[in-house]
Amino acid sequence: MRQQLGQKGELLTVHYLQDQGFTIITRNYKKFFGEIDIIAQRQNIIAFVEVKTRSNVTISMHELISPSKQRKIIQVARTFISTLEKQCDDTVYRFDVALIHAQQDKNELTYIPNAFCMPEY
Repeated sequence: MRQQLGQKGELLTVHYLQDQGFTIITRNYKKFFGEIDIIAQRQNIIAFVEVKTRSNVTISMHELISPSKQRKIIQVARTFISTLEKQCDDTVYRFDVALIHAQQDKNELTYIPNAFCMPEY
């Protein structure tokens, strides 16, 4: 059930990003030390997107991505960047967060571009 909820949130986020002009590069990019839910690109922007979907909100949605989780995402992003065949100096790498409050009759998506930063980029 929880996995289905997460997949539903990721799909909602994919549609949102596509509506914003992004192309989805990959989903669920995994390394042994972490995972990035969605990697998307629009022009010179590559967005690493963490999706958090909850049906019951007991804590603030903004508190769901801890500093240790951010460090893991950054580490995975650095690995992804190192695999790019073509790296351009004008490429902007950013870390976005999609917060989805899933309710029975509707889903509420809050999208936060540049939710946190990668040092040295």
